[in-house]
Formats: sequence, C-alpha cells, structure tokens
Amino acid sequence: MRKQIRKVAVLGSGVMGSAIAAHFANAGIPSLVLDIVPKDAGDNPKARSAIAAKAVAAMKKTRPSPLFSADLMGLIETGNFEDDISRIKEADWVIEVVKEDMAIKKIVLANAAPHIAPDAIFSSNTSGLSLSEMSATLPDDLKPRFMGTHFFNPPRYMKLFELIPAPDTDPALFEFVADFACKRLGKGIVLAKDTPNFIANRVGVHAMMATVQVMNELDLTIEEVDAMTGPAIGRPKTATFKLADLVGLDTFVHVAENIYPLIPDDEARETFKVPAFMGEMVAKGLLGRKSGAGFYKMEKKPEKKFFTLDLKTLEYRDKGKIKLPEITAAKSIEDLPERLRTLAFGKGKAGQAIWKMMAASFSYSAMRLGEICDQAAEIDLAVCWGFNWDLGPFEVWDVLGFRKVVERMREDGLPLPTWVDALYDSGGEAIYKIENGARMSPTAEPGVFASVPGDQRVFDFDILRTQEKEVRRNPGASLIDLGDGVLGLEFHSKMNAIGQDTLNMVMTACTEAENNWQALVVANGADNFSVGANLMMLLMEAMEGNWDDINLIIRAFQTATGRLEHCGVPVVTAPAGLALGGGCEMTMGANAVRCAAETYIGLVEFGAGVIPAGGGCLRLYQRNVDLLTDKRDLQPAFRRTFETIGMAKVATSCAEAKELGFLRPGDSWSMNRDHLPADAKDLALALARGNYASPGDDLAIPVMGTAGIGLAESVLYNMKEGGYISAHDMKIGMELANTIAGGKVPPGTTVTEKDMLDHEREGFMRLLGERKTLERMEHILKTGKPLRN
Repeated sequence: MRKQIRKVAVLGSGVMGSAIAAHFANAGIPSLVLDIVPKDAGDNPKARSAIAAKAVAAMKKTRPSPLFSADLMGLIETGNFEDDISRIKEADWVIEVVKEDMAIKKIVLANAAPHIAPDAIFSSNTSGLSLSEMSATLPDDLKPRFMGTHFFNPPRYMKLFELIPAPDTDPALFEFVADFACKRLGKGIVLAKDTPNFIANRVGVHAMMATVQVMNELDLTIEEVDAMTGPAIGRPKTATFKLADLVGLDTFVHVAENIYPLIPDDEARETFKVPAFMGEMVAKGLLGRKSGAGFYKMEKKPEKKFFTLDLKTLEYRDKGKIKLPEITAAKSIEDLPERLRTLAFGKGKAGQAIWKMMAASFSYSAMRLGEICDQAAEIDLAVCWGFNWDLGPFEVWDVLGFRKVVERMREDGLPLPTWVDALYDSGGEAIYKIENGARMSPTAEPGVFASVPGDQRVFDFDILRTQEKEVRRNPGASLIDLGDGVLGLEFHSKMNAIGQDTLNMVMTACTEAENNWQALVVANGADNFSVGANLMMLLMEAMEGNWDDINLIIRAFQTATGRLEHCGVPVVTAPAGLALGGGCEMTMGANAVRCAAETYIGLVEFGAGVIPAGGGCLRLYQRNVDLLTDKRDLQPAFRRTFETIGMAKVATSCAEAKELGFLRPGDSWSMNRDHLPADAKDLALALARGNYASPGDDLAIPVMGTAGIGLAESVLYNMKEGGYISAHDMKIGMELANTIAGGKVPPGTTVTEKDMLDHEREGFMRLLGERKTLERMEHILKTGKPLRN
C-alpha cells in the first residue's frame, strides 16, 4: 500500500515549528501544532493552548510571510502537550521542533512516543544534535520510523532539507521521506551523516569563523569583509556580518559553542572558538536585527543613518566607505568564474583576503569528506541550498583550477586529505568529472568517484542544447525539443526582458507547434521568467520620436500574446521568480499556467508611467468579469481590475496570484521549482489528449463605458486633492479607466478584444509621450525603483 502524508503533528510552536506547519499548509497538508501549557493557565482550555495559538497567529504579521496565502491558516490547528498529546495519533508524520537542547528533546520524544500511530513517521528537526542519542531513548518498534529532518529557516524560502538517518532507520521509509520532501515540499534533499551540525552548518559556520580570523589577521573592517564575501564571490548581499545580524548573533554563537566540544579530533577545531568580541556582544544584547543592533545599527531620527560596530571598542561609528579597487573593478566582470579567478589571485588586500578565506574553506570541506557525507557534491549542494551560494567550495575550487589551488594550498601549509593528494598525483585536472554522460564527484576513498545525485524530473536547457535538442534560436529566445511531442519556448535575453527577438520567436513557436508538435510550453531555467518589456529600447525610441516604430512594437506584443492564447495546440506558460509587466502578460496569454509556487507576478507598468499594453488590461478584466455571479453589475470587476493595475499589485505566491486574478481558478503550481518545466510539459500533454480546441476571439465583452470612466475620475480627483497621488498619476489612472471601461461608450455596451487592445495601445502611446513618463522610465533604469512625479 502506497504511503501518504495526510496530516502532520508539530511538537513545538516556536519560530521554526510554526513555520514548518505553515509550509505543510502551503502544500495543502493540515497540521496540529502543540506546545507547553502556560504556568498561570488554570483550567481554561483556550488559555492552556495560548502559547501555540499565539505563535501561529503571529505568522499573519510575519514578513516575509511563511504562508502562500493567509487563507491557509485554516489548515493549522493548535493545542498543548498535556491535553492534546493523544491527538498526535491522527498524524502520518510527527515532527519534534522544540529547543535545541538534548535534555528537553528527550523528554518531548519520550512523552510523544506512546501516542504515535503504528505506521507514522517520527522525526526530530535538529540543526546538529545526535540522532543516535535520541533514538536510544525510543521504544524498539518506533526506532525504524525515527530519523532527523533539518529544515532550514525560513522553511518556505530555503531549499535545503538535510535528512539524517538514526542507527535503526528503515531505508525504505527514509527514501519515502526524501521523495516526499522533494516533490510535495519543494526541497533540495541532501543526505547527511549523524555528525555534529551535519553538513551545511558544519561547513558554513566554519567558513564564517575562518573569515573572522582572516579579518583579524589582516586588520580588515566589517564593511570590507562584507564587500569581499557577498555578490563579488557569488554569495548573497548579506555576506558575512549582515547575515549574522539577520540570523541573530546569539544563534550563531550557540551553533559554534555547541560544536566545539563535540569535535575533539577536528584539525580546525580552534577555528570554532567564539572570539571574545562576539561573547561581549551577546552579553550586551547586540544580537542583530532582533535586538535592533548588532554588527550594524540603523537610526531613523533625525534622519535615516547607518552605523557600524567598532570591534575594538564595541562602540558604533559612522558606516565607512569601502576602498577596495579590486572589488570595484570586479563589478564590471559579469561572468562569475572569471570574477572569482580575478579576485582570488589578485595581488592587493582584497585578493590576499579572499584567497585565505576560500583556501580555508577548501581545506576544511575536503577534510570532512567521508566524515559528514559520502561525496563532494553533497557538501556543495548543502551550502548552496542552505546559504544561497552560487557555487559550493568544490565547484569554486574547480573554477580556480584544481591543480593550481592544490599547489598554493601546499605552499601555505594547509591540510589536505589523501583523496586530494591521490587525485593530484594521478594527473587529475578537476574535482568533478563526466563519465559515460554522468557527472561524478569524489568520495573519501582515493580514486573512487560517485554519481552526483540526479533527478529525472529536472530539465537542464543548456544540456538539452548540447544534445542537439535546440530547434531554432535567435538572440532573445530558443525553441527546444522537450520530448514526447512538446516544443519548448525558452527566453534567454538579459533578465529575460522581452524585445523584438523574443516576440518574433513567440510567433515562430506557435506556427512551428501547430505544424509539427502536440503542445507548446513557455519555460526557462533562469532565475526570472521575465521582468517585462525592454524599457531601454522603448525609452530610446520615444526620445528619438520614433512613434510609428513604437506603435508597431506594441502591436507586435499584443499579437504575440494573442497568438499564444489562440494557438492551434495547447500552450502552457511556466513562470518562476519574477513575471512582471510583459512577463505577466505572456503568462496570462497561455491556455493554462503551471507556475513555480514562488512566483512574483504582476502588472507593474503604472510605476513606469504607462499602462499594460500587451493584453494585460484586457485579460485581467475578462477574468474578473468571468468571476461575477451577476454580470449585470460590472462595477466589482471594473474596480478590482482598476485597483490591481493602478496599485501595481504584485502577487508574492501563486496562491496570491489566483486571488488577484493573474491566474485562473484552474491554474496550478509546482512546489519544487526544478520540476516546473516537466510539470508544465505533463499538463500540456494532458490538454492535448483531451480534445483541445483553440478558444475563439471574445466578441462581446461587457463594459461600464462612461459610467466606469466617471467613477474612476471621481476617485482619482479626491486622491489627488488629498495629496495621495500626483497629477501625472491621475493622468495614468484615467488612461487605465478608459481602457478597462471599453472607451466612452454607453454603460452595458459590449466590445471586442480588438477594441480593448486598441485602447490599451493608444493609451500607452499617449502616456509614453509625456515627459514625466520618460523621467520615470529613466529613474527605474538607473535605480531599479519607481519614481513618483
């Protein structure tokens, strides 16, 4: 019988416990969250469960939200350990998520054990405590169902899920949890050994502590270290000290102090020793964002100003300017491997520091292979997914040159394991290798490699190209054979901005699909599906007064999205990341959407001083009209469309996208973004096999006409007079109102799709001719932020 997870129980309602329950809710799975009874609760049932209830309720205000939609709160029940512990028998998976304290965990595990269903999974969510020690306290019949599960915080957004077997864990059940977490929870699974802090925290915390040592050795400032350890080397903007402030210095110190006594034989043990200044910071309550001050501090009055902690005096000073010529020069190098080579082998202060930081991480990662995991790829995956690094330590090592790095590390006297020496002595040129088409990474046994864990549900568009699956290509997009009669349309311009090349390929894709394929999927493997139309191109055309060319471009955009909608075979769009403006319009043009759960989608043109003109106004209004139960009253559909576009609302999940109307009620999403193209392909084939018929043009769209225009004018006038919007905002709003009202026609008139598209295009053109619109566009291109003028 196939095992299912229909309900979970979460033991502990702290920040992590509540967030784990929230993410199960995101996956559509109900949960029961339990915590202790407050000391003064008495017999009042509500008061006795107040800790769990308040923790869960607090998620409504948490930003970024742990939930896709506030409506999902209904899937989370709360209770307490004393009155409701017997209810955990209802759960298929019980997860302990209490304080990272072995004594407390053992008590909770022992109290829960008698109430767990005979076939339920039992796991401890721990960031590094011994699963073997916990398992020893459990009944024999429960031990095969017990394992370690380490969700990274916050669970909704962090991909890493470390899975750790206890001594008696059933391998089949262990594999089931890995598969479930991958497919239903959208996680990247890394199998770790039961060692202190597992993989990501062991390697990641070492990297940070080694960075602190280098900082002290070279007398670097906090600002200099963060400049060197952020995007410059393929890591997040939080870099080192901003990350510590974000996580909480007390948490970081606890992790380091926890591991130190547990690794007596670790050659880098002293690196984990917490520096005196960190201990003093914790004692003073300088914990980071949670306390209002840490390595950095912001003061809002009398004006917004940032300060940095002087680690010698523990007093705050003005945030200093960074003078690192190597880092400044590296910003112009877009290719990460080239940038890493330039920085790591640089001769200046930054080059010296970056090499020392990286070399310490290379050495430590290599020495841990075999102890914390079985192969090198697992370390790279863990730190990339757990800390959002672009490349793991072994991948960076290969980028810099395996042999060159080994030689320099030997000169520096850094420890290297026998497997590295053997690979070097055998003439090896890289840590990773390709063998019979499979990517391989080393194990701790010299000369022995293992296949890097793969996933058949993942489409790698670059690999498909090497397999000669690319059907056609231009600078903006490609057509790719996705197999089984499905054609893929992939955007690949910078940020996937939509220009003429992309529009041409959309038209080609539809014709090609109709002639030779069963279905068309619009997808790509980039961080963002599309940030919208190429603003720079439109701005240059407008400044040169090429209005006929702009008119043709907008017509081409409308024709392309319409071609997707009316294609003779099913078209499925698969957005992920950002799908804004024209990217949203491309998404809405398809017959069905399969999006990544973490998709940020919206019609944001208002911020650039224009209105959507690629069919966005038309399709959002049509969808809102379709939701009406009484189509004689169009005001709710008009108002909803006007507010969504006029406020440039962006959905922060696919669930919100449905609420805003960017997705239809029947559209769906993938929890695992890596599976998105494959899921979209499956959907497209299902549509093709279901007697698909291309939708016809809507020739009778009911509109409010002059009544809608008058309503919008009244609202906008009051807002302008109240100082809430500018005169230019009102002008944009009136063009939007004219479009979704169907123009100056009598209320209740029906118009065609072509009529509304003409209003979109003409309104866009009029606004683009405004000086203030061009100022907004220039500001966005320079700063990435909208301008109110």
